[in-house]
Amino acid sequence: MKVVLAGGSGQVGNILAAHFANKAHEVVNFSRNSTLQQKNVRTVAWDAKTLGDWTTDLEGADILINLAGRNVNCRYNLANRRLIMDSRVESTRVLAQAIAQTKRPPRLWLQSSTATIYSHRYDAPNDELTGIVGGSEPNAPDTWKFSIEVADAWEREFDARDLPQTRKVKLRTAMVMSPDRRGVFDVLSGLVRKGLGGRAGDGRQFVSWIHDLDFLGAIDWLIAHTELDGAINLCSPNPLPNSEFMRAIRQAWGISFGLPSAKWMLEVGAVFLRTETELILKSRRVVPTRLLQSGFKFQFPEWPEAARDLCNRWKTLPA
Repeated sequence: MKVVLAGGSGQVGNILAAHFANKAHEVVNFSRNSTLQQKNVRTVAWDAKTLGDWTTDLEGADILINLAGRNVNCRYNLANRRLIMDSRVESTRVLAQAIAQTKRPPRLWLQSSTATIYSHRYDAPNDELTGIVGGSEPNAPDTWKFSIEVADAWEREFDARDLPQTRKVKLRTAMVMSPDRRGVFDVLSGLVRKGLGGRAGDGRQFVSWIHDLDFLGAIDWLIAHTELDGAINLCSPNPLPNSEFMRAIRQAWGISFGLPSAKWMLEVGAVFLRTETELILKSRRVVPTRLLQSGFKFQFPEWPEAARDLCNRWKTLPA
């Protein structure tokens, strides 16, 4: 196949690029950085908002996966909010414009979205069929509302244009856990090894996650199962409270204690780390009902087993 990644230079993009390249598919990455080097991947320059020469690579492509968007691991000041929102909406809009002008358009467009689109809740899981999209607890910070606004605008732009020759799937993805350096698991493991891997806040908030091998397996499943379109949750069927989630990482590393972080400590730390507490305090209780109903089987449905596998693989990687 010919697989086009749009904005595929981040953690998830690198995982996907390596996955498809290892299967001997042709992989093209649209990137703002024209000098980007990825093994067995051809980089094509684009600005993610205007039509250009890059559109010719959509001609005859089998799969388009749009991952473009400014990293949300930052402070949500006015400038960053504009970049986060515009980078997602504009890239989605211009890809739709390009596909509409293509004589042989991609047969499948996998569009990044996020599990954050669902409501903060403890009582029941959110799925594609009955989950609460939007909404938040009454006293939730403004940053939580902004994240939902971004996800909603992202999906509305994706849905705005009818592309009859292209199957469209929205990937409402939870945190992809891989052993890669500077990935989410690597960051959390660093805290654990420093003795800081206790619960965050009261530890009740649910964490939704997906093992990288299950993420790749789900992508392959969606490619093969042409009856699936619309919103698909990419996450483990077993989200768990933050306190249990962190305990499993400590156990995987053989560490018995982790200093807990009170909410006020997280707020102070977020300022110094130039990030937002929404990323760890919002309860993301999301389950993949449509994947399960279609017959998909997870290799790592439970977090303790997944954490042990990731820890063992992390140890084999070069520093």
